[in-house]
Amino acid sequence: MWTDTKFTRLLGLDLPIVQGPFGGKVSSIELTSIVSNLGGLGSYGCQPFYSNEIIEITNEIRKNTNKPFNLNLWVNDKDEHIEDFDQNAFETIIQLFQPYFEQVGVEPPTFPLPESPSFENQIEAIFDVKPHVFSFVYGIPSEDILEKCRQLQIKTVGTATTLDEAIAIENAGVDAIVASGFDAGGHRVSFLDKAEESLVGTFSLIPQVVDHVKIPVIAAGGIADSRGVKAAFALGADAVQIGTAFLATQQSGTSNIHREKLFSKDARYTTLTKIFTGRLSRGIKNKLTEELKDFQTNLAPYPLQGKIVGKLGAYPANTESNPELKSFWAGQAAPLLKYHHVKELIDNIIEEMK
Repeated sequence: MWTDTKFTRLLGLDLPIVQGPFGGKVSSIELTSIVSNLGGLGSYGCQPFYSNEIIEITNEIRKNTNKPFNLNLWVNDKDEHIEDFDQNAFETIIQLFQPYFEQVGVEPPTFPLPESPSFENQIEAIFDVKPHVFSFVYGIPSEDILEKCRQLQIKTVGTATTLDEAIAIENAGVDAIVASGFDAGGHRVSFLDKAEESLVGTFSLIPQVVDHVKIPVIAAGGIADSRGVKAAFALGADAVQIGTAFLATQQSGTSNIHREKLFSKDARYTTLTKIFTGRLSRGIKNKLTEELKDFQTNLAPYPLQGKIVGKLGAYPANTESNPELKSFWAGQAAPLLKYHHVKELIDNIIEEMK
């Protein structure tokens, strides 16, 4: 049975299907809960939230499901040299984006930019709420954190974009690995090398990882229907993580305009860009990504870059802003999308996998 794998046995799941955790406040309690209730692993991206908010979110999820679910954090939550980003560097970037601020009729942000939640603050919430699964990207938590997770019976899942990263994750004592190919939507979460030097496709990465690690491997990137699931299992994966197809459903926390984009011809044309956050990520091409594609080495470090373009209404939650200036995260399999409701998507995969 395709449903009986090392991963489903590890977590006691009915289905080896993981809903990708979405950052940028487009995860939703409804989607997380439904995926878990249907037998998969629902996930919630907690990267934008403070510890008290993560506790509130978790309490709401638990009102809707008693099944395992996953909370996700970013281990490396600040780019290198962020301390060197001064007023002069800030003004240079504001000048670059000034025409776009004028276009939408808003004042640019002022320096210094506000702070963001820290991993050190957020991890305390994980220990407090004790989710069945804690997943992480952009690195590996410290040995002390992983040991505390084991003591609290929290299963851990790390994300790798290369074979070297997968081996490092297993050596750290993590319970499972998401092997994320460069065809995936959203951020390229590399941590041993630059993201631009870690662009391995999903179906090249999966068999490499499977051949070198013993813990369960979850295939991610370019999987939007049962064909991708079958291919991942044929290459040795123990589960699949599906992002864009779940993001496109009515139950996700993104905007209707984002969903419309995902089902449009525009979804055929994605690009890797740093424009929206300062870190490499895959989304649908638009005016902003194309006009500024030659300036990607001159941006603010993460998370400051996001605070600058956020004033343009660049994120999916900003429903009224100009689509040509928005980040529409999407993987390369977006043109395969068919289903607008999460149950339809999962039911179709189950049926096609029989």
